[in-house]
Amino acid sequence: MFLAPDYNLKNIYEIDFEELKSKGIKAILFDLDSTIMKSKSAEYTPKTRELLDLIEREFIIAVISNNFNREYVDKVRGISTFDVIGAARKPNPDIILEYLRNANIHPSEAVMVGDRPLTDILAGKRAGCMTILVDSINAEHENRPTRFVRWLERLTIKN
Repeated sequence: MFLAPDYNLKNIYEIDFEELKSKGIKAILFDLDSTIMKSKSAEYTPKTRELLDLIEREFIIAVISNNFNREYVDKVRGISTFDVIGAARKPNPDIILEYLRNANIHPSEAVMVGDRPLTDILAGKRAGCMTILVDSINAEHENRPTRFVRWLERLTIKN
């Protein structure tokens, strides 16, 4: 099925980056809110920052976010050592494809990592990237309505 991610993991900490490297992946594109930081927090946890620093030694990293709040996205840019792109309009793949073209990376050499099947995974699939669906990095603290919506979205995934 088109919405089936290549990997479906609990969180970003479960990603096997050595396996990705062995599969020819050169770029890792992350969604922002709920994927690599608590939604609307504009802060990385020390654990996430450490992981991103390690990943950045082996891969090109970028954040591709649907967040349209320029001030918020600029704040995230200010604490990041990699490109952060807002207003991406996922599941439209155009921003992903433009970024990859500019980085001289073929879509088959990139992976899109996100927490939303109908935006992140669909955009990655449409761009021709490998995809990894993760649950919210803050899942244990999300409210019931948000958890319910996440459950409904995952019903669209067929393996």
